[in-house]
Amino acid sequence: MASLLPVSLTAQESAGAMLRTSGTGTLVNQGQAPASSAIFPNDLIQTQKDSVARIEFTGSDAQINPETIVQFQQGELVLDHGSLSVNTSRGVRVRVGCITITPVHDNTWTHYDVKDVSGKVTVSSMKDDVYIDARKSNFQDAKEQERSRSIVHETEQKTRDEKCGGASYSSPARVAAVGDLLNSWEAVAAGAAAVIFTTCYALCRSSEPLSPACPSKDKKCPTP
Repeated sequence: MASLLPVSLTAQESAGAMLRTSGTGTLVNQGQAPASSAIFPNDLIQTQKDSVARIEFTGSDAQINPETIVQFQQGELVLDHGSLSVNTSRGVRVRVGCITITPVHDNTWTHYDVKDVSGKVTVSSMKDDVYIDARKSNFQDAKEQERSRSIVHETEQKTRDEKCGGASYSSPARVAAVGDLLNSWEAVAAGAAAVIFTTCYALCRSSEPLSPACPSKDKKCPTP
């Protein structure tokens, strides 16, 4: 019976997805991809300027447009750069950095596009609705997480910032850290010790002779 099954179907069931390529320049894990091949979770697909690719898996398919980098996962596509179009009846998600796009209904055909260019994520829904969830970089309570969710209705389009308001690696953070260090008890103690040392040094120097010609203050120094 197994010999009667199409090769593509057998590979799709075992690998979870099939990759179809068109044009030249599609890479899988940085190697040249054939016209048709099985892909596995964590595989990285990259299309060049003149190439497109298509991922087919149970109840879903996704078109990878030119100049796009995407990683295949079970039930999820991780978009690094570029754009893709998803058609799914199994609730397949697309994740872009801290943003996740999820069909509202799991068992309903949903068609949506995701584009990630210049730090902006644009979501367009052609059939049914999708959620946009923006995960914060710091810990948030449940209410805050709920406020970070928006919905894109059928025929609508919305754009979100890829960074999601996360902390930036800039100089103000380092300046704040230096300020905290200066306010610590170690810094205060070191400053007090420096003041005491300077005061003692000045007082001790006052008892020393004013010049080598007059070694003692109790004796009269000869007039030059």
